[in-house]
Amino acid sequence: MGVVYHANYLNWFEIGRTAMIRELGYSYRDMEEEGLLLPVVDLDVRYRKPAKYDDVVTVFTRMSSFSPLRINYEYEVRNLNEAELAQVQSLLEEGAAQLPGELLASGATRHVWLNQEWKAARLDKSSPKLYDALRNTLLGRKE
Repeated sequence: MGVVYHANYLNWFEIGRTAMIRELGYSYRDMEEEGLLLPVVDLDVRYRKPAKYDDVVTVFTRMSSFSPLRINYEYEVRNLNEAELAQVQSLLEEGAAQLPGELLASGATRHVWLNQEWKAARLDKSSPKLYDALRNTLLGRKE
């Protein structure tokens, strides 16, 4: 059909949150080595327009809420032209009200922090440094 398969958007959401954690100085591998798991427990996707093969898409990811036991993310997958792609960083730094590009899909995922035994884990106790980094990001602080 010349369009991207719908389930690929879920992979793009995962790439978005993985990159966000990496920007904080962590990786999913680091979290798992600390004994932490972060499964998706709920997912919401709204498809607006299809991405076509060879489109340049960008995934915008943000934490929408956070606690020692849960974390929620929101996503927007947008098709950007070259000029918009070149301006993304400056627009984000300026706090632009509207994201650039054409909205293709939006969604949200909800997660719970678990230990290796798949039991609830409090992030503030299991990994205080990661907890502080995530909390500060949600509050808009850089420490």
